[in-house]
Amino acid sequence: MTRTGFAIRLATQADWPAIWSMLNPVFRAGETYAIDPNITEDAARALWMDAPAATYIAQDDDGMPLGTYYIKANFAGAADHICNCGYITAPKAAGRGVATAMCSHSQDAARDLGFRAMQFNLVLASNTRAVALWHRLGYETVGQLPDAFRHPHLGLVDAHIMWKSL
Repeated sequence: MTRTGFAIRLATQADWPAIWSMLNPVFRAGETYAIDPNITEDAARALWMDAPAATYIAQDDDGMPLGTYYIKANFAGAADHICNCGYITAPKAAGRGVATAMCSHSQDAARDLGFRAMQFNLVLASNTRAVALWHRLGYETVGQLPDAFRHPHLGLVDAHIMWKSL
């Protein structure tokens, strides 16, 4: 999918170095993802590239990475029609509409993969930009987990469970 100044496409194993360059600082900061800040690169690759149903990368016209996301089943069995996605936008891409484009793209990709709903399990209340974006794109906050995340600077913060029918 091509957007003004960038494109979103299915990631390949050759994209891993670019994807890792975006994931690594976010995971190490420990401010938005419930992932061990000391995760190894191999474990991160398994998490982001190998386990999901699909992984995508957003790149500018020069091939520079702007963002990435994955889609995976959120549940097994009779609830396997609900997916989960994880998104990371490169700092240099802030304000360019990359996160919005990736979320819209992910909904189409999820439908193509047979999913009927999308659920975000742990959107931190402190991540106000993400909460606002997901609400703007039609996601509902269907639950709140008090003190769910040990933020390295803010202490315990609440997390939202967000959901949207596809």
